[in-house]
Amino acid sequence: MAHTDQETTQSKVERKVENMDQDKKEQILADFDTFKNYLNDKIAVGKRVGLGEEQLALAAEKVADYLAKHEEPKNREEKLLQELWKVGDKEERHKLAHMLVKLVD
Repeated sequence: MAHTDQETTQSKVERKVENMDQDKKEQILADFDTFKNYLNDKIAVGKRVGLGEEQLALAAEKVADYLAKHEEPKNREEKLLQELWKVGDKEERHKLAHMLVKLVD
């Protein structure tokens, strides 16, 4: 059951990121503090609907994976995150996702 919930959460996150308006994406990514605030808002929503830290980290992992593959970094912080994401293995990326959740929470 938990695995199914995890897959549902991940697919929702993926669809949401892929379908986001390009202008809105640009606005969120233009400034690292704006990005952190946006991520914080989404984590707060996730917590309100009952997501735990692991599910939040998995969602953050999905977003980070999408951004690393499809978006150019707009600032130094995003560039650093993208570089760390690219060199990390699956376990390191998962830990980085946990750290991102902690950073903005």
